[in-house]
Amino acid sequence: MESIATTFPDKYALANSPAEVEENFKAGKISLPIGMENGAPIEGDIKNVEYFFNRGVRYITLSHGLDNEITDSSYDSTATHGGLSDFGRKVVEEMNRVGIMVDVSHISDSAFYDVMEITKVPVIASHSSARKFTPDFERNMSDDLIKALAKNGGVIQINFGSDFLDIESQESSKNINEKFQKELAEKGLTMKDSAAKPFMEQFKKDNPYKFSTLEMVADHIDHVVDLVGIDHVGLGSDYDGVGDSLPEGLKDVSDYPNLIAELLRRGYSDEDIAKICYKNVFRVWNTVLEAAGN
Repeated sequence: MESIATTFPDKYALANSPAEVEENFKAGKISLPIGMENGAPIEGDIKNVEYFFNRGVRYITLSHGLDNEITDSSYDSTATHGGLSDFGRKVVEEMNRVGIMVDVSHISDSAFYDVMEITKVPVIASHSSARKFTPDFERNMSDDLIKALAKNGGVIQINFGSDFLDIESQESSKNINEKFQKELAEKGLTMKDSAAKPFMEQFKKDNPYKFSTLEMVADHIDHVVDLVGIDHVGLGSDYDGVGDSLPEGLKDVSDYPNLIAELLRRGYSDEDIAKICYKNVFRVWNTVLEAAGN
């Protein structure tokens, strides 16, 4: 991240605060705030929290796909700690102290409630959607979790992955994968075989995945707003994380105007949309920095 800013200083700049983002924007530069998805690099040493703050990290997603030293993951059924570990509790306290936002995406429900007990400042769910639309998907947030997040002053940022948005997309993905694995086995192939690639390409053409839509992204936003108000929802996209499962109409960042147009059609004001796009997250970011004396 640092090398991008130093190699192309006319186009990019690091940003350690919302104020720096705004300064960069006025200068015509794209800001590069730094976040850490998975707190595992803290490696059991609480001093590393401050080290990463000093390197520019401004949020940490406590876990990823598996339980780690800090917390249980929503994707891992092991439940190693039953929520946050004792060390994880210290990590949250230290993040509050130095001014790093706590990101509750990826963690288990039990861990989320542990965070709520400990944190003195609002938190974010940087790329999670509403579980209402995907009932058995713990990676998304239930209505009770969203209410607790809002009470804390936090923000849920909607993930654009089709499987996060729509139960029909989840079922489509499951059915396609099961059929693919069956047919692959029938042909005596594994994914390591060179013959598997052309088979997979043809299989995708013959068995199209049911993508969600940008309207579903707006539905998730509507749901959060109806549940807890306009101040607690944002955009999480996950463009670098959900592969080719992005919804129709939101395949890359150039499609953002499509979503803005849909929100306008639904009656959202310019101020509402500004809050969704950045102001809500900036509010949390500033609050966390100010509480830490930064």
